[in-house]
Amino acid sequence: MISDTIAAISTAVGEAGIAVIRVSGPDAIKEVGKIVKSKTPLEQAESHTVHYGHIINPQTQEKVEEVLVTVMRAPRSFTTEDVVEISSHGGVISVKRIMDLLLMLDIRVAEPGEFTKRAFLNGRIDLSQAEGVMDLIRSKSDRAFSVALKQVGGSLSAKIRDLRYTLVETMAHIEVNIDYPEHDVESLTSEFIKEKSSHVMNEIDKLLKTAEQGKILREGITTAIVGRPNVGKSSLLNTLAQDNRAIVTDIPGTTRDVIEEFVTINNIPLKLLDTAGIRETMDVVEKIGVERSRTAFTEADLILMVVNAGEPLHEDELELLEQIKGRQAIVILNKMDLPTKIDRDILERYIDPELIVPMSVKAEEGIDLLEEAISKLFFSGQLESADLTYVSNVRHISLLKKAKQSLQDAYDAAEQFIPIDMIQIDVRLAWEQLGEIVGDTAHDALIDQIFSQFCLGK
Repeated sequence: MISDTIAAISTAVGEAGIAVIRVSGPDAIKEVGKIVKSKTPLEQAESHTVHYGHIINPQTQEKVEEVLVTVMRAPRSFTTEDVVEISSHGGVISVKRIMDLLLMLDIRVAEPGEFTKRAFLNGRIDLSQAEGVMDLIRSKSDRAFSVALKQVGGSLSAKIRDLRYTLVETMAHIEVNIDYPEHDVESLTSEFIKEKSSHVMNEIDKLLKTAEQGKILREGITTAIVGRPNVGKSSLLNTLAQDNRAIVTDIPGTTRDVIEEFVTINNIPLKLLDTAGIRETMDVVEKIGVERSRTAFTEADLILMVVNAGEPLHEDELELLEQIKGRQAIVILNKMDLPTKIDRDILERYIDPELIVPMSVKAEEGIDLLEEAISKLFFSGQLESADLTYVSNVRHISLLKKAKQSLQDAYDAAEQFIPIDMIQIDVRLAWEQLGEIVGDTAHDALIDQIFSQFCLGK
């Protein structure tokens, strides 16, 4: 039972037009009413109404702030509790003074994600919808936002609940066979188990088919920009980011560390890593940068190898080309506005010709070709239909795979006519694993760990 009242700042702290402080709990309206002076006392206010007034220090009766106060009565609120949202002028001092007064009352500071956790515990949303809320906040592209919004709306939850219902039917059929064997034929029950297991496994496969794309949309593609010094790596980063994030000079070895920047290309989020030029060097600092470049190169999901089209391939570049064979990689022929001296035939020995992209980073030409190459590499040229339910959460993907394996075990056991009370164990395990996705069978430690990742005030 949740019996206390919590408060937190729900907007980013700093200079802004407004700031919002959220209060939730059984005594939210009564307690906030002690410091708000408005035409209509908050305890008499109707649900979903906004009231103009002032925050008053109850000890001195001094006006502290001018505010708008929104009242939402249980159960018609996000947490299903009484909720009050105080909108004040933005600024550190304003929200601090209001929070100080709230904490003098019978109100405590909310833990990270506690508002969403209460919504989950009170049955307003399930666990996958709660995780969708965090994905909404962290979205780095319009498509990622749309995927998260569908998850918050319950698209994944509905599919999981349908699959769990099918498994409940299966378990009920097995129980009848166990309790009343004279009314059933075990071979028919085995066929029933195989049919239902196959159906659920096929539906899980459909969800897992979207997992790779969903994970990319959610987390982005870690992309290492590699190449020899002075071929245009930093210029490429700056062009894609539309900002001068990296220093660009004609002096080789300018970049000495890995620079990170998030960009969105063709609605695909990329975590760009501009690395130090890979070459042999006696400079101690540059040598450290080169080692970090090699590490980034090894761990990246996508390699953008930049070469100077105006020069023949260098020995270091041939070594890099050897290393990217079999990797998700694109070769960028930069400086195509200059006379070309590079031998494409050599490049095509190492990489698909369609993944060799001619560009002039300086003239910002060829970016559309790079977008097409990335889409081809990760999405077969295009994203799946917007109507699909994407699975993007690593936890969900893992549980779906475990549930599928449990059902495969049940199917194999049914084919071998293993006693059905033994098969029941695998079917129930799959049911529980799917239940963990929506939180029906999740343990308390997992729930606490998930909500601890939320920001304060959400």
